[in-house]
Amino acid sequence: MLAWLDEAGAAYSSEACGTPRMVTVKISEVTFQKPVRPGQIIKIYGNMIAVGNTSVTIRLEARRHSPYNGSQKIVCTTDMTFVRIDGDGEPVPIDKLIKDRFKEHIDFLKPGRASK
Repeated sequence: MLAWLDEAGAAYSSEACGTPRMVTVKISEVTFQKPVRPGQIIKIYGNMIAVGNTSVTIRLEARRHSPYNGSQKIVCTTDMTFVRIDGDGEPVPIDKLIKDRFKEHIDFLKPGRASK
């Protein structure tokens, strides 16, 4: 499950930042809330929750999906941080356009935000 989360997070951060060069720097605590058995369908969803100078943080949620009734049960959630790197593995700044694209969404997700 951790490998799937890492792969999904890397794919999402790469797409969001417009580069295939994103590496995992941190995985927050992962608490498994439901069991997953072989053959079950797992869907992984992600939201950008922070964009820094060279990094992005994504909240990932894995859900067990039932093809019989369409229900989904949360299996686990975690926050993962990825850093954009160059060909030598050095951090590279994230473009301002990317920061601006996610700013409104990130502000919306912040707890305690004032409603308009």
